[in-house]
Amino acid sequence: MASRGPNRKGGATSKGQVRIIGGERRGHRLQFVDQGGDLRPSSDRMRETLFNWLQFELPGLRVLDLFAGSGVLGAEALSRGAQRAVLVEKKRERAADLKRQLLPLFDDRIEIHTADALQWAGQSALQFDLVFVDPPYDLGLAEPACAALEERGLLAAQAWIYVESRRHAEEPVVPSNWQLHREKSGGDIRARLFRREEI
Repeated sequence: MASRGPNRKGGATSKGQVRIIGGERRGHRLQFVDQGGDLRPSSDRMRETLFNWLQFELPGLRVLDLFAGSGVLGAEALSRGAQRAVLVEKKRERAADLKRQLLPLFDDRIEIHTADALQWAGQSALQFDLVFVDPPYDLGLAEPACAALEERGLLAAQAWIYVESRRHAEEPVVPSNWQLHREKSGGDIRARLFRREEI
């Protein structure tokens, strides 16, 4: 998952890696360059919790990661049996890096778009069974992203939606027909998994 914290001073470029922790690509490491200091993939432990919540739901799902970052959420979902994943990443260099690393792993099961997440959501005609909403914490994007998913009809009838935010900040408001299924906090992260109900 691509949990992003605040920028580090100076915006220094740093290299890092994150590993897929389950499924057919278990142990594979993804490399990323944090060009703006705004990319902080979450811990293996938090991702393990999330995918334990979803373990019996993943096979065959159509997945969307609106704020792809390191790409590990989409990669993890595919590794564990999701049918297809669409990743949206605004930064051109990051999107190119995602394509370079993930297309050889998952071939035509993955699609990567270089686009602003909210603009992309406003134009897409696709529909998804599982969506990851994990934007940079301090930009206020989670709430409008959740609203756009519902308003634009991007969610299947009983879709799962994972929303990550800063633990000590106000929780992003989600559509009223999303029911909280699981929740966990750790460090600076608040992780919530919702199940959509038909209106």
